[in-house]
Amino acid sequence: MIAVLLSYRVPIETIDALRPAHVEWLKQGLADGRLLLAGRKVPVTGGMLLVRGTLDEAKAWCATDPFATEGAADYEFIEVAPSILAPGLEALGQ
Repeated sequence: MIAVLLSYRVPIETIDALRPAHVEWLKQGLADGRLLLAGRKVPVTGGMLLVRGTLDEAKAWCATDPFATEGAADYEFIEVAPSILAPGLEALGQ
């Protein structure tokens, strides 16, 4: 699994304008089985994704995010091998 941390590079007004396309991209990632979780940082300075697949696959997929194609966010990728999971989250260890 890959944790992806997004940090916004542009004013929030630009992010807000791109958000509908970004949300559609996230929904497609869910439908494809690639995206496990998405959420905003608090305060809203970026976001976090949990993504299935290899590091290279996650990087390639994130490069298609409207925030990435418009240069609106930086991405940090962290490969994680879950070993201890709360009940109900066993699927994250696969």
